[in-house]
Order: sequence, then structure tokens, then C-alpha cells
Amino acid sequence: MAQPVEIPPDPTAAVQAAEAEVPPALIAQTLGEYARAWIGRMRGGDIGVLPVVVGLVAIMVVFEIISPNHVFLHADNLVNLFEQSAVFMVLAMAETFALILGEIDLSIGYLGACGAVIAVQLVQPVTTNWPWWAAIVAALAACALAGAIQGTIITRLGIPSFIVTLAGYLIFNGVMLILLLLGPFSGYPNLASADTNVQVLYNLMAGTIDPTISWIGMGVVVVGIGGLMWFGDARRRRAGLVAPPPSLTLLKIGLIAAAGIVVVAICNINRANIGVLAGVPWVVPIVLAVLAAWTILLERTKYGRYVYAIGGNPEAARRAGINVSLIVTIAFALCSMTAGIGVILYASYIGGMSNNVQGGQLVLFAVAAAVIGGTSLFGGRGKAMHGVLGGLVIGGIYNGMYLQSLDVQRIFIVTGLVLLAAVSIDALSRRGKVNFPGGRR
Repeated sequence: MAQPVEIPPDPTAAVQAAEAEVPPALIAQTLGEYARAWIGRMRGGDIGVLPVVVGLVAIMVVFEIISPNHVFLHADNLVNLFEQSAVFMVLAMAETFALILGEIDLSIGYLGACGAVIAVQLVQPVTTNWPWWAAIVAALAACALAGAIQGTIITRLGIPSFIVTLAGYLIFNGVMLILLLLGPFSGYPNLASADTNVQVLYNLMAGTIDPTISWIGMGVVVVGIGGLMWFGDARRRRAGLVAPPPSLTLLKIGLIAAAGIVVVAICNINRANIGVLAGVPWVVPIVLAVLAAWTILLERTKYGRYVYAIGGNPEAARRAGINVSLIVTIAFALCSMTAGIGVILYASYIGGMSNNVQGGQLVLFAVAAAVIGGTSLFGGRGKAMHGVLGGLVIGGIYNGMYLQSLDVQRIFIVTGLVLLAAVSIDALSRRGKVNFPGGRR
């Protein structure tokens, strides 16, 4: 009887198997290979920010067509749209810290409002008369401390974040009302003042940068970001690490430059009916600074890797030696501090603070914006940029429907439907069931 022929093991099999496990986008050497890998990811259900980008384009096209006199894409309305969206963007970036961990923070609307009241109260010239920068620092420190306390309760006592932050929602609503009564304005401290110190807070939204300086600043930012991207990728290639192809890096830098040119060109158009109102609003570099800081923290630091690891599998992260309690506590502190920045911008936009602040609406819009932008409600996936994109969607819907003179009820309905669609896409994409041509089902 013939003995079975033994086939010697293929020494390359392990290498081939390892290569098969590496995402093609990571080993792409040309722009074409990267594009094919990106299409493959989409077919497999990883659609990234494509839905929100398509949604933004659809919003612009539809509202430009139906808005009275087609004013949606006029320079004055676009600048106003960004100012309205800025609050949603920053609050969504705040909520992103909790969502990546698989948690949620329902308190940021009123907790951030407490920080804004503190800042507005401290700069009042007839009472404390603090310098504007010291008032902002104190406000953000108070927000961070409150967030850290909530994070400690969640991690040390094991109480779900939904319950702890829901309690915080109620507590900080009351605290905000108390803080409003501490100043000289019967619960309505405002920023409408001739005092130059107070005007700094007011001009966070209303103030603009000189058009010439706007162009110079845009150039510096693009060159700085482009240089960091180019030399960072080059350094990784020299070290033998995975890096995107040079053509892709150049394409990204070109897109950043194009976006900067478009934004500055729009903002530098005179938007005043009488006189001159031109230049990039100060809120633009503020939002970009928050975006840059949290993008670097989440995507370029050890702390950020720990956050994603905990969001993906907290028990595995704990067994790997990660101090889960500390990371989560810091995340809730950063979430609350960022919310303070967002509501300070809101206070600048409305010219003060009052008991009419809708903290509940703000937090719901923040969660909606983060999820619509691409952050997963199931944890482990999300970026600060997702909050910016989602905030633009929320702001675009709000602005476009306002131009139509539609009631706020309809704005809520449309926003809710968009949120439901975004969550559905997220849930289906995680299971690889988004039906793309040739994709898995």
C-alpha cells in the first residue's frame, strides 16, 4: 500500500498569512493602491466619514435651491452658519471623549453652562473685575474638576455613566441658577459693556481678524500642518515604519490648503450692509485649536491609544495593565473642560448668560453631532474631526430650516431623523452589512 506523500510545510505560509491580516491601506505604496484599498474597506462596511460628507453636500445643494433668494451659500450666511455650528462642534468634540470609551455624558450642557456663568461673572467690572484670561482659566478648571468627580464616581463606585451624568445634568442645572444670582444683574449677567476686558469675551464670536492677517495666518497654519505631515511621514519611512505614500500626503496637504483658501476668501468678503465687516471670525482659530489639540491627544499619544483600547474592550485593557479608572476619569475631566469652552462660545454668541440656556438641548445636539459625524455609540471608534463634521451638519440643518422660517419643532424632527439614520449606518457598518456593490452582506 502506497504511503501518503508528505508535503513539506511552506515556509512562506506564515508570512503570507501575516500579510493577509495587514490592512491594505497600511502597506499601499502608491496613491492608486491606497484608493483601491479604500474602496475595499467601503465594500467591507468600513465607510468612514463618507455619509457625513455626502450629507453636507446634500444640505448645501438642497438649501441653496430652496432658500429665499438662494442665500444659503452667500458669504454672510456661511459665516453665520459656522458661528452657529461652532458651539455644536466643540460640544461634540467634548462628547467624543465619553463616546469612544463606550460611555455617555449627559451633564455637559449645564456643566459647561456653569463654566460660562463663572467666566461671565468674573469679568464684570462692577464686582470681581478679573482679567478675561484668568476668568476663562477659572471657569475651565471648575468644569474639569466637576468632570473628574463624575469620572471618579463612575469608575470607583461602578455606577453607569448614564445615571451619574443624568444626576449631574440636574445638579449643574441648579448650580447654574445659583451662580447666576451671585452677580449684580438679577440673574442676567451680560457681555454688552464698554469695558475692553469684557469685550474680549464678547468678541470670541463677534470679533474678526484683519483680512490681511487672516491670509497670513492661513498660510502659516497650512505650511505648519503640511510640514509636520510631510516630515513626519518621511521620518516613519526612514525608520522602516508604515507610512502613507508621498502622493497621498501631498494630496492631503493640497486639500487642507484649498479648504483654508476657501474659508478665508469667504470670510474676507464684506458682509455688512453699511460700513465694512470682513475677516475671519476669532471663533474659527479657536475651534481649530481645540480640534488640533484633541486630535493630537487621541491619535498621537499613549493616552489616546489607551482610550481607544478601553472603548474597544475594557476588560482586555485592564488585563493589559492599563489603569482604566485613571484614563476614564481624565477623559470625563477633558470632556467637561471642553464643554466649558463650547458654552463660553455660546455665551459670547448670545451676549451673556441667563436661565434660558437650554442645556438639555445642547447636550442632545452634542451627542447627535458626534454620532452623525462618525463617532460610534458602541465605543472604540471616533475622532475629534467627527465632532466638527457632525456639528456642521447640525448647524446646516438648523440654519437652512431657519431661513425657511420653519418652526423649531420641525428642526427637531429632521435632526432626530438624521441622527437615527447615522446610528443605523453605524450599527450596520459594524456588522459589515452595508450593501455596497460587491460588498459583503
